[in-house]
Amino acid sequence: MVKTLALLLAAAPVLGWAQDYPGKPVRMVVGFPPGGGTDVVARILAPKLSELLGQPLVIENRPGATGTAAAAMVAKSPPDGYTIMMGHVSVNAIAPSLFANLQYDAIRDFAPVALAASVPHFVVVHPSVAAASLKELIAYLKAQGSKLTFPSAGNGSMPHLAGEIFKSLAGVELVHVPYKGSGQSMQDLLGGQHVVAFDTMPASAPHVRSGRLRALAVSSAGRLPAFPDVPTAEEAGLPGYRITTWYGVFAPAGTPAAIVRRLHADTVKAMQSPETRSKLEGIGADGTVSRSPEEFAALVRADTARYARIVKSIGLKID
Repeated sequence: MVKTLALLLAAAPVLGWAQDYPGKPVRMVVGFPPGGGTDVVARILAPKLSELLGQPLVIENRPGATGTAAAAMVAKSPPDGYTIMMGHVSVNAIAPSLFANLQYDAIRDFAPVALAASVPHFVVVHPSVAAASLKELIAYLKAQGSKLTFPSAGNGSMPHLAGEIFKSLAGVELVHVPYKGSGQSMQDLLGGQHVVAFDTMPASAPHVRSGRLRALAVSSAGRLPAFPDVPTAEEAGLPGYRITTWYGVFAPAGTPAAIVRRLHADTVKAMQSPETRSKLEGIGADGTVSRSPEEFAALVRADTARYARIVKSIGLKID
């Protein structure tokens, strides 16, 4: 009885604190520069989420080490709900299999809040490439040997992994060139320093629409309503090429459950608002199906195991 009373008294300040949350601006950390997929999704979500929280939601870009530097910082932040992160499958599920000296535990150090968006990747080429189909691109790349390069958002990022999986399935040679984010890698692709990339819809779609890049395939199971003329990779002749990048909100481990529930509920409401939903669909994102914090945590665990097998099978490791 005494022990139970002591526990209740200890929990009382936390419960009261959670009920008053948020009482000041909330910082959402993005581990990549502006313009990449993680940043785009965060900025689509931020206005409505800020409105629902009743406090400014401040986006803070902290690029470095393919998003893992920002993740390490958030993992060590006070678990009070005022520092959260727009996470990413590469940072929160793939990094443990790739980086030998990761400064956080992807499972133990975070409290998954909500899955914010899930997007496929485009296989895009610079207009200077004559290939009009995926089969023609593969033939072209094989003819070039290992002369050509592909850019990514950084070592171990999903665009990097998507390129490595493409190389393995298609039997082609390409040299990987890492950047500090898709915003930077896309600029060099648009400038012609590279001829092909495997980036996410949020990063690629604007340039496909403008005609500055040509999409030859999408890595989803079905064609996208926003790009009905772009075939799936499997339709285009590359069986097994299904790549999905998810983005989600994470808090530091130990964040009170009441705060996690509040953040989850408001994130879901923000995603379901017509304006936010329209913008998510405009970048090919599936933002219509939310997952509870527990379901999201299960997805993180499952993808951590799944990508560990993929990384091992293609022999990829980053020091």
